[in-house]
Amino acid sequence: MRADRLKSLCTVLEETNGRLNVDEDAGAKVWPSGFGALDVALAGGFRSGELALLGAAPGLGKTTFALQVARNLVVSGNSVLYFSFEHDNHSLMERLIILEAAEIVGVGALRLPAVRQSFSVLQGSDRMMAGRLAGTEGGVESVQAMQGYSERLHLHRSSGAETNVEAMREIVASIAERTGQRVFVIVDYLQKVQAAAPSAEVRQTVHLSEEDRITEVVEGLKDMSLDLSVPVLALVAVDKSGLAAVRTRVQDLRGSSALAHEADVVLILNNKFDVVARHHLMFNQGNADQFHHWVVMSIEKNRNGVDNIDLEFRKRFEHFRFDTCGGRVEEELIDGRIFVE
Repeated sequence: MRADRLKSLCTVLEETNGRLNVDEDAGAKVWPSGFGALDVALAGGFRSGELALLGAAPGLGKTTFALQVARNLVVSGNSVLYFSFEHDNHSLMERLIILEAAEIVGVGALRLPAVRQSFSVLQGSDRMMAGRLAGTEGGVESVQAMQGYSERLHLHRSSGAETNVEAMREIVASIAERTGQRVFVIVDYLQKVQAAAPSAEVRQTVHLSEEDRITEVVEGLKDMSLDLSVPVLALVAVDKSGLAAVRTRVQDLRGSSALAHEADVVLILNNKFDVVARHHLMFNQGNADQFHHWVVMSIEKNRNGVDNIDLEFRKRFEHFRFDTCGGRVEEELIDGRIFVE
């Protein structure tokens, strides 16, 4: 049991005054996502000590959003730790090259085939990354930009057989000790985090259900965010009902009861085309075509602010990013299978 868990209010007051006296932040640190409309809704961004979840069906951009948030944070001087159970570090780097190039030169930036070709074929005398990307749109500039923040972005190739919350705690603490910075923690994704390893005797007699395992993991992530004063953004997969749902909601996430209870913020992504009211599709074919290019991000829970807000962001998946200048959804949306007037 940690000795500092029990404190009198007098001690808390003294600690707060002590931090304020040396011009340190006394409350939770706010970490802007770089997505303007989302940061406004979250009163500035994600907060230390809080657990945020991002849920969606496969292919809607959970990793794209998380990696873009990571990039936005390190560009602004913050430190990020990305636990990846789904992608190796080289694949994440490729995505970042393309994302960064699009930030620099726009929609004409190089795409994945050009990056992979540059890494597999020597095209000149310069064997290094920048030399191989010479002649591509934004490739050289992208590598140079990434080198500027590379020491602040920590990538962990996580394993569902080995990486549990306790291991994550140790890594978060070690980076903070080494760099003097608290890190923004991203978990991609939550259902692959290993539950705490039980003793041999317990393993022989107890088999955790998936619901129990997810409950243990999400409770552990919430405790870690509080104990280490870091924000945690965890990506969450949907269950079978979610794959069949017209509109994914929090109840469609795997382990939804524990997730909804422990999380401070719950964000859900849906394709805009799938969730707008039908009359928007029937009477304006141009709108219908455009809706395929947008996602709706619903804030289904926000413990410290407003919720039940629907935001929209344009997909730029050819560059592994979203347009950050989204806004509120103006069209009427369906709610499950029921039209909302």
